[in-house]
Amino acid sequence: MATCMLAHPAPNPRLSFGSKKKKLVLCSFVSSPRPSLSLSPSRSFNRIFSHYYLQRIRVKCSYATTSVPIDVDANVRTEKIVVLGGSGFVGSSICKAAVSNGIEVVSLSRSGRPSYTGAWVDQVNWVKGDVFYARWEEVLGGATAVVTTLGGFGNDEQMKRINGEANIISINAAKDFGIPKFIMISVHDYNLPSFLLNSGYFTGKRQAESELLSKYTNSGVVLRPGFIYGKRKLDGFEIPLDLIGQPLERILKASQGFTKPLSSIPGSDLILAPPVSVDDVALAVVNAVLDDGFFGVFDIEQIKEAAAKVRN
Repeated sequence: MATCMLAHPAPNPRLSFGSKKKKLVLCSFVSSPRPSLSLSPSRSFNRIFSHYYLQRIRVKCSYATTSVPIDVDANVRTEKIVVLGGSGFVGSSICKAAVSNGIEVVSLSRSGRPSYTGAWVDQVNWVKGDVFYARWEEVLGGATAVVTTLGGFGNDEQMKRINGEANIISINAAKDFGIPKFIMISVHDYNLPSFLLNSGYFTGKRQAESELLSKYTNSGVVLRPGFIYGKRKLDGFEIPLDLIGQPLERILKASQGFTKPLSSIPGSDLILAPPVSVDDVALAVVNAVLDDGFFGVFDIEQIKEAAAKVRN
């Protein structure tokens, strides 16, 4: 009598199990030749366990004309995220990266479906709306995480409203509806003196961060990138920010040994903080969604490290 055992794959940064316990499926067959294994529903074992949802998996081990079906209940979680501002520069990149990693995506933005092209666009549920008047029960249904990219410029009151109030409303709505994780795209402080950080832009962001970390103590994620580069669309035109950001990132990385002593100078990061690609920000969000142990506040270098975990 021989026995074959199936277990979920070795730890993978793209996989996350709520119970953290290995699930074993046992089947027996007579004789030593290798059996054939079939899974129903028809999808690969890795594909099944790359999502989280409760499903009965029917495993059949067969040798020759003899087969023994075994029904196994497995707790598997599927990921569904709601991206606030999903049609914008950063938001759309997050939607694209999430879809590419098997995550279901809903976008809520005032403009609705964007003009982007690509197969991924059709896989996102684009909802047109405003967070101040959103019907959260329709938007948040079934979500496992909310990602906010909300932010903007204007006078002090306008910046406090969009950077602070809008995000705080979203955080509280997600908490009230029992969404287990909240991820916020915030901003690097650039080592600015405190009187400059009192502007509506930074004040709003930091107030929202404080609300998030108090409501989601063990699952809230704050990403603080600096200048984000990539191909940005604005009023039908594409602005190639990567033509500036990518070489600047390389130069600053190569010269870190010389520039590090200057980091103590107030405001020095306005020049010395390395840019980060929009793809890295998006992949860092994906990592935050999939990794339950990833929470807290993350700076520019940590964002790049988180992105590398998903990319590799």
